[in-house]
Amino acid sequence: MDINVTPHPEGCLLDLKAQPGARKTEFRGIQNGALKVCVTEVAEKGKANKAILSFLRKTWRLKGSQLEIISGQTASHKRLLIRDLSPQKVLQLLKDCGLEDE
Repeated sequence: MDINVTPHPEGCLLDLKAQPGARKTEFRGIQNGALKVCVTEVAEKGKANKAILSFLRKTWRLKGSQLEIISGQTASHKRLLIRDLSPQKVLQLLKDCGLEDE
C-alpha cells in the first residue's frame, strides 16, 4: 500500500487529503501517498475537520482522544496523529476498509 504512515512517539502519523462538500462521506482511496476522505460538510469553521475525525473514529472504532489533526487545519492536505496505534495496525485498519494496494 503506497501510503505515508510514519511512527510517532505517541503512535503514528497519517497523511490525509480532505474533500469537503462531497455527496457522501466515504474513503476515496489513496492519492499521492495520502488517504483521501470525502465528507458532506463544507470547509468552514472547522466543520469538515470535525466530520473527518468523527467518520474515522466511527469507522475505526477509536476514542476521541486518539485522533488529532496536527497540521493542515485549513488546507486540503492534513497530517493526522493517531495515538496508541502502530503504523502496522493503521495499515491493517485501512486494509479492513477495503483500501488495498491501488
